[in-house]
Amino acid sequence: MVFSSSIFIFIFLPLVIFLYYLCDKKVRNYILLLASLVFYACGGISYLKILLVSILINYIFGVLIDSLDIKENSSNNKRKFNKLKKTCLAIGVFLNLGLLFYYKYYDFFLENLNMVLGSNIQFKNIVLPIGISFFTFQGMSYIIDIYRKDAKVNRNLFSVALYISLFPQLVAGPIVKYKSVDKEIRKREESVGEFSYGISRFVIGLAKKVIIADVLGGVADEVFILVNTSGIDIITAWLGAICYSLQIYFDFSGYSDMAIGIGHFFGFKFIENFNYPYISKSITEFWRRWHISLSTWFKEYLYIPLGGNRTGNVYFNLFIVFLVTGLWHGASWNFVIWGLWHGLFIIMERFARDKEWYKNIPSGIKAFSTLFIVLIGWVLFKADNLSTAMKYLSTMFGLISFNNITFEVSYFIQVKTMFLIVVGIIFSTPILKIVVSKYKEKRYFETVKNILIILLFIIALIFMINSTYSPFIYFQF
Repeated sequence: MVFSSSIFIFIFLPLVIFLYYLCDKKVRNYILLLASLVFYACGGISYLKILLVSILINYIFGVLIDSLDIKENSSNNKRKFNKLKKTCLAIGVFLNLGLLFYYKYYDFFLENLNMVLGSNIQFKNIVLPIGISFFTFQGMSYIIDIYRKDAKVNRNLFSVALYISLFPQLVAGPIVKYKSVDKEIRKREESVGEFSYGISRFVIGLAKKVIIADVLGGVADEVFILVNTSGIDIITAWLGAICYSLQIYFDFSGYSDMAIGIGHFFGFKFIENFNYPYISKSITEFWRRWHISLSTWFKEYLYIPLGGNRTGNVYFNLFIVFLVTGLWHGASWNFVIWGLWHGLFIIMERFARDKEWYKNIPSGIKAFSTLFIVLIGWVLFKADNLSTAMKYLSTMFGLISFNNITFEVSYFIQVKTMFLIVVGIIFSTPILKIVVSKYKEKRYFETVKNILIILLFIIALIFMINSTYSPFIYFQF
């Protein structure tokens, strides 16, 4: 079940909202937990047990770490309990990563092992459970935050289960750190204003997904398929890369908008996950604006523990972070190369940032070069494998050409496509935000905004009903 489906919008979500507000506040968390488990089961009931195992692991180790912390504070032998506490954390993190490794990387590991050793170990062909990368990282956040004393342990198993499985952000984020939502799980206040904001945010996200992302995604899919069949020309290759760049932004930011909006329905305020990444003037800035919840997770739980900027080799630390970032996105070498591609430029920027020549580069050139680097990276991200990615990039830069091209660029340049590319480029910038802030204090603003939201919802529904099934890109992670 996806947010942009009729069954979710007209049946599941209204039913959950109705039951939530019908019940007493004391049982509302249980309503949300039940709804979250049903939501996840709809994507594959056989994998519900994996989510439940993840919940149980993190609950048990959270309690163990807290219990050892209490004993440490009251004991004369603090070193002993501190060591036990670290051991519990290490085991808890290992079990989380073990779960993730088995279901996401086991076959990839065997494939590469066979290639290196010349062996023929049989694959298990494990189907990736939806959202495992997201709920695993949230589980680790829970036990790490307790270990660091950034949050209090929650001895209510159902509350921990709700945090890890909360359906708005369960399968594609944003990744919510436990310390940022602990108080809201224990006690929160809902309001008409927050609910109204949630509706607006949900509708905007839905429109991003079904109007822009799905239409441009259809073009990108066709172009990327053709590179391995009848071939494409240079202009078509660039068109496909641009369409995919806009698709993945509006697809993922649209999901995040919907998740944040749904959170507001129930009194949760999730962090922003995107902040106009395509206006960045460096790759470093891009990662402060793109998938913010993931980049901050890696910063807090990997980069800083490695030594960050202060200890060790900062370039090595950045290399490790972006190697893991690539792997997090998928068990494939093109994801690894994509992560290292971004890491390479971040390391270069880190090295050059204090140099006078770097400071003197015009901001326009920095913005254009950043967008160019990101766009090349998206080809690596989109392609089915590294071979296809290299073939596509070679076509983009005229290094290879095809003789009998079935579909030239004129086939893809339709009025709707070009219009949505222009719309996508405009809404990738904060132009609308600037216009809204200018008129926000006007008396008629709320009325006009509500009318536009209703119209946008109707248009989005028309697109949704007329389109074919299109799951969110980040569901696969």
